Amino acid sequence: MTGKPIQALCFLALIAGGPAFAGTVSIEITGTDGKPAAGAVAELVPDAPQDVVSHLPNEAIIDQREETFIPLVSLIRRGGRVIFTNHDTTMHQVYSFSPIKQFEFEIDEGQRSAPLVFDKAGVASIGCNIHDQMITFVYVAQSPWAVMTDAQGRAAIADVPSGAYHVNVWHPQLMPGRAPPAIALAVSGAETKFSQVISLLPGMPGKKHMHMQMY
Repeated sequence: MTGKPIQALCFLALIAGGPAFAGTVSIEITGTDGKPAAGAVAELVPDAPQDVVSHLPNEAIIDQREETFIPLVSLIRRGGRVIFTNHDTTMHQVYSFSPIKQFEFEIDEGQRSAPLVFDKAGVASIGCNIHDQMITFVYVAQSPWAVMTDAQGRAAIADVPSGAYHVNVWHPQLMPGRAPPAIALAVSGAETKFSQVISLLPGMPGKKHMHMQMY
């Protein structure tokens, strides 16, 4: 076999091994105070529909310890499910009146809830009827390309196909009515950088106990 056919086969193998013309989107989110916005969700929504399988989690587990939901924010794909566990020493009444999902149930110490399916995209705010300080959020992504920022307010999404997108950014401390507008982003197949400054409330909701260590 000559060199050229070998080169051609290698090129085809590279194409088959990953999305054609796909790149990495590097994300950095900060607050207006200049501090990193940890726990922010950035979602890339393509302007043209794409038939891509989502690799976002299909299931999330939200635990209850020391009258605190853990974690504060869960990120799942649309159609994913959430299971609640209770490792506390008391019963909780878990509920949500959010537009994307309404439910209410009791969960006693040591119990595990039935899976709740979230078939609508958006954000569900979830609380406890007994302990008002308890709160958690489920972000249900409509797009396969969504990620949560780390303690430095940074994140990266790999294998994003080239094309036109708009980026939605959400954070549990967003000021009411101050959700940032979606920002257009062109992904070219190489590394694409995205940064945004958002207005955040000074206090973290539901940050009692362990949440104070997370943020």
